[in-house]
Amino acid sequence: MCACFSCCIYQIFDLGTIFSVFDSALLAVFVVRYIVIIFIAILSVIHFLSRSLPQSKTQPLLSSLDRNPNYGYGSTSSSHLEGHPIEPDKISSVSNFFSKLKKVLPFIWPQNNLKLQLTVLLCFALMVIGLVINVFTPLQIGKLVDGMKDNPGKFAWATVLSFIALKFLQGGSGLIQVIQNWLWIPIAQHTTRNISVKMFSHLHSLSIQFHIDRKTGEVLRVMDRGTSSIVQLLNQIVFQVFPALANILIAVFVFYSRFSPPFGLIVLATMVLYLYATIKLTEWRNNFRRQMNMIDNDARAKAVDSLLNFETVKYYGNEEYEIERYKNAIVEYQKADWKCSISLNILNLTQNTIITTGLLAGSLLFAWEVSRGQLTAGDFVAFNIYMMQLYTPLHFFGMYYRMIQQSFIDMEKMLELFEEKNTIQDVPDAKELVIKQGDVIFDNVSFSYNSSQANLKNISFSIPKGTTAALVGPSGGGKSTLLRLLFRFYDPTSGRILIDGQDISKVKQNSLRDKIGVVPQDTVLFNDTILYNIRYGDVEATEEQVINAAKAAQIHDRIMSFPDGYNTKVGERGLRLSGGEKQRVAIARTILKNTSVILLDEATSALDNTTERQIQIALDKMTEDRTTLVIAHRLSTIVNANLILVIKDGQIVESGSHEELIKQTASKINKGVYFEMWQKQQNEEKESLTKVEANEANN
Repeated sequence: MCACFSCCIYQIFDLGTIFSVFDSALLAVFVVRYIVIIFIAILSVIHFLSRSLPQSKTQPLLSSLDRNPNYGYGSTSSSHLEGHPIEPDKISSVSNFFSKLKKVLPFIWPQNNLKLQLTVLLCFALMVIGLVINVFTPLQIGKLVDGMKDNPGKFAWATVLSFIALKFLQGGSGLIQVIQNWLWIPIAQHTTRNISVKMFSHLHSLSIQFHIDRKTGEVLRVMDRGTSSIVQLLNQIVFQVFPALANILIAVFVFYSRFSPPFGLIVLATMVLYLYATIKLTEWRNNFRRQMNMIDNDARAKAVDSLLNFETVKYYGNEEYEIERYKNAIVEYQKADWKCSISLNILNLTQNTIITTGLLAGSLLFAWEVSRGQLTAGDFVAFNIYMMQLYTPLHFFGMYYRMIQQSFIDMEKMLELFEEKNTIQDVPDAKELVIKQGDVIFDNVSFSYNSSQANLKNISFSIPKGTTAALVGPSGGGKSTLLRLLFRFYDPTSGRILIDGQDISKVKQNSLRDKIGVVPQDTVLFNDTILYNIRYGDVEATEEQVINAAKAAQIHDRIMSFPDGYNTKVGERGLRLSGGEKQRVAIARTILKNTSVILLDEATSALDNTTERQIQIALDKMTEDRTTLVIAHRLSTIVNANLILVIKDGQIVESGSHEELIKQTASKINKGVYFEMWQKQQNEEKESLTKVEANEANN
């Protein structure tokens, strides 16, 4: 068999030999037979590789970890060291290709922008022109060669110029592609802007529980990678994959009709096998890519979490621990990257083998046709140029397919983010909250962060307009939860919360929050100027209004002592300011917001006694004629409250004014919770004062 095949090969290159029909058929059988044997071997390798990868357990990129729900407003939470392993996504990337593409298309098409829509159509028209040029370029060079051979004394300058003109227009650096790239710039920018803004808006629309359960650095990583992957996907599909497939189909037709059917069949068989191998092997290596992305996200999250908690790291001297933790994450990423790179090399080798085999079959068949005198020298040149044009996009199609699959993988988690639903949503007929008096009523409210434990049980109380209610009690009793419910970060499990008789679950969230001012316990400032942070309470406020708010919060003089005054940068999370300064900035921007209802979550907890007294005067002035709900640790700050509610284990155990609560239990053997807290704090203050007086006497 081998001898016969070698003999046939020898005769092919002996151009003086004229084959009979039988010899031609015999040669074709041998060529096809060896090609089939090679293809079967390649398919066997692909089948083995596609079954050999075990499904390993991995951590999800955006896992919902069990967290302590008791966080302050806008605080940064620490993440768990370990995630919960789950089975990876076993859905084929090809099987859900069109479902993913359907989700992406709304971001791509420039709706309500006729100019950009016409630009898109013009780019497609240029792409069609480029496909036509790809057909005529090799045919033109074949015509030129035949003309020079048949008419040796004729100067075929017109044919030469035509060929050069086609080459000038053709290719990735040709005029057609350059114009297309130039026109496509605003389309790509529109897509990037559209995706980024929609994702940013969507993240802000989600509930506080989503942000508590997720790592900030990981979410940002998914957002960045997903945005860039959609833009890349757009370019790859529209201007790489589609033209490549079109070129291949056109080439099959040209080879089939212009030369002979076997040429078209060889090209078609090579294309089908190449695409099949590319898809199967890419499916196989996508598991490595997903794992690499997961570990990359984890490394990013560890770095962001460590840097955000810079002070905590310093407090406990854990720099080496954090460095080692980050180093281990990088090592794990490099292991995953190594597997991904090896799988890529296997894919490249397989693709090259298929292309080389197809080129061998086509070359043998072409040499046979030349030996029979069926093709001219011009046809030979045109064939070779067209083969190069064909296999170049075919080769890059594998790269484009891999890039498309990687883009889909990169944007999988971003699409999942878009599918996240806000657990706190406005009802369909939600109305604007209208406040005339500002009465607040909690009507038999119960709430739990999870079904296993009730955090609040049957809470009922009312705060009339212009009065102050204080929440006191042991830590973890549910005081901050009440404020979150009123601000509608969560909805009650049962019961109602009313403002001026309007159920807050039936009004628009934006209108509710627009009329409530909050001074949180843990103030987090933007990494910007003091002016920006105070003005955040009312972004349209004038500088004079900002200064007046700062004066009311007893922070103006301190600000003016800084070299840059109100233009002083506060640093990441306001770390350049002291705790008391940050708290007063928060009070100033709440004053600037000028709302009907005010929530104070231990607003003076970070202040010294002198500053606390100054701030208390400002707070009293700010809360005058406003409905105020205060959480206080220092009972001395709320002795003038109209109503004091003692919260313990999610229930109201005592209520009344300061005098009433003291009198109720002063004569009893078993003192009340409030009385014991008051006595304890009074004794601590006396002991502190005694120590100060003793130190002064010794000095």
